[in-house]
Amino acid sequence: MPERHPPPLTRRRFLSGVSKSTMGLALGGTAASLLAACGTDDDPTLTDPGDGGSPVATAPPSPTATSGPEGGAVVGDVIDYALTSDEWSGDFGWVQMRLRRGVVDGADVTFIRTDASDEAFAETEQLVFVPRMTVLADGLAGTAYVFEDPEHPVVLSTEPGRDDYTPAWHVHRVTWQGTARELRSVAEVQEAESGGELTVEATGIVFNGPLVTWSDGALPVDDERTGYLGPGQLLEEPDLDELTVRFKLHECFPGSRYIVVDTSAPPMAEGMAIAAAPPLAQATDAGATGRVNVFMGGVEGPGPMGGQPSVFDSRAGDPVWSPYWDHLTYVWKDDATPRVLADEAAVHAARDAGELDEFVGTPDTGGQGFVVNCPVPVVAPNTFTG
Repeated sequence: MPERHPPPLTRRRFLSGVSKSTMGLALGGTAASLLAACGTDDDPTLTDPGDGGSPVATAPPSPTATSGPEGGAVVGDVIDYALTSDEWSGDFGWVQMRLRRGVVDGADVTFIRTDASDEAFAETEQLVFVPRMTVLADGLAGTAYVFEDPEHPVVLSTEPGRDDYTPAWHVHRVTWQGTARELRSVAEVQEAESGGELTVEATGIVFNGPLVTWSDGALPVDDERTGYLGPGQLLEEPDLDELTVRFKLHECFPGSRYIVVDTSAPPMAEGMAIAAAPPLAQATDAGATGRVNVFMGGVEGPGPMGGQPSVFDSRAGDPVWSPYWDHLTYVWKDDATPRVLADEAAVHAARDAGELDEFVGTPDTGGQGFVVNCPVPVVAPNTFTG
């Protein structure tokens, strides 16, 4: 039985710095809200420093984002994970994550949280700090209305199936001036704001929150569990009572384990059985993307196209990190000697030496690139050797 690696219940933090301006933003909190991590180890009561210490949420302790020399969970919503599994023949592990509650135009939805553009917000919410995502706040992200009450679902502006769906959300803080009540659409929030019932603050903070279930659908489940893609990236139906979901967990270089949730290209989304997020196509020109180097052929392995694990240009937590990746494909030339390449410098060296052909997107997209959203909830030493 492969060893499982639950995140330790400690106060160790993956990032640093907590600001008063970002504490108390409960992004779809449940009874196990990770905002509890802002209290003491023994007292999980969260207090709002801007309100004289009055409590705004109480929750039991939850795993915090931790990362040691040998790796671990870097997202606080990770409940448990395993790098491999004997439950299936596919060469991938699994990660179980908390679901967060949202609502879109009156319909209940759920989403996960992995990354954020603001350092203090990322620390408070136990997310990966991604400064490159900040530029998406200026018209390239959806709108997320976040309430003081952690039990109030986050009101989101869009969902999969719409042309404007994106997993990047600009946080808008909602503060009631009158009696709080549940609002279930952007229109209701705006109407209440116009009536003076509440105020809305655009924070400039962007978080990566891909939807898992929405009004008329959900990410597909892979009941075959034999390959990287298969029928989907979920390993079982989301548990909407316990608010948990289990994803395939894939290996990549350097030292990362990632999940696959959506892409900017609808045709690719259909083939990969993930959500389409067309606005992500603009993330490249905005400077919000990283680079993922995918191998076709060569050394056989668990990569997306049957080759070795993909190579990211950085590791989660690095200043240049982004979960949004420009997809490039590499094919070994006939006279080259395929081998495992473990970092982007080695990939580029092989390309520049004439050993690899490089394709923007894939060989079939004719130079048309696309972006994939591949968050990294777990870091771990690479084990693939070819």
